[in-house]
Amino acid sequence: MMKAVLLDGFGGPEVLALGEVERPLPGPDQVLIRVVATSVNRPDIVQRQGNYPAPKGDSEVLGLEVAGTIESLGPGVDGWREGDRVMALVGGGGYAEFAVAHAGHLIAIPSAMSFEQAACVCETYLTAYLNLFRLGGLGDGDSVLLHGGGGGVNTAAIHLCRALVPNARIIVTASPAKLERVRALGADEVIDYRNQNFAEQVKLQTDKRGVQVILDHIGAPYLADNLKSLAVGGRLVVIGVMGGGKAEVNLALMMVKRQHIIGSVLRARPVQEKTDIIRDFSKTVIPHMADGGIVPLVDRVFELDQVADAHRYMEQSAHFGKIVLTL
Repeated sequence: MMKAVLLDGFGGPEVLALGEVERPLPGPDQVLIRVVATSVNRPDIVQRQGNYPAPKGDSEVLGLEVAGTIESLGPGVDGWREGDRVMALVGGGGYAEFAVAHAGHLIAIPSAMSFEQAACVCETYLTAYLNLFRLGGLGDGDSVLLHGGGGGVNTAAIHLCRALVPNARIIVTASPAKLERVRALGADEVIDYRNQNFAEQVKLQTDKRGVQVILDHIGAPYLADNLKSLAVGGRLVVIGVMGGGKAEVNLALMMVKRQHIIGSVLRARPVQEKTDIIRDFSKTVIPHMADGGIVPLVDRVFELDQVADAHRYMEQSAHFGKIVLTL
């Protein structure tokens, strides 16, 4: 048996409680990880509310990324040993003492990185990397619009843009309380989304050209202004629908400007596809983490039995960076 966060139905943070479940066993090409730290991600909130079930075959326990040590190896696993310090992307099961991960979804933790920092990497940095670079095609000298202020994906995106495309122009929307912190993190321009129209500001800041890439998790309410903000041939990558999932599209404008709208999720992708993304990420990004060029931003650390408080804290949107749970 092991300790894990269980759901007493669906709803608010009060449905979260620490309990006991069977310890999982690693199958072929999987490893069992003794979890030292995990993190709270927005999809965890949505799953807790009953709107984002785990993919078939994955644990129904919340938690999409873990950091810890390898406890045991399943059949067919090569290149890893018991005791190795690893971070891993998981389809579920992170809020527990032990979690199973596919061997191809592991990343060795750099020696200078803590478990708490490592617990911030696999969901948010992979999401930002996949959607900005592999799908969005962001290149050096491009302009990019990031929505999300101080959230985990957005802060990761700023770090990645600064490290991988240092001459890119980074424009970020944020709440008034986070504007200066976003600027200090590396944004070239910040937009107060509560008091300014971001499409008008992007037009001013790009000399009417627009941006090449937009990373958006709001969805429907932002769609029209996102398309107005895109340059000719620009790519809008939608990774969430916090504001709603249905909106009208001005197809004529999209056609004339040769724009692309790309929908993307990470969790539901096939195992091999995620393995390929992680292999690419490990070669491209991890060296920047190993030498201290990128340091994951930890906002607050909660103990696992404080998980309800951690969820409440995320829902207040007061955090800047990642919210970590430790065991």
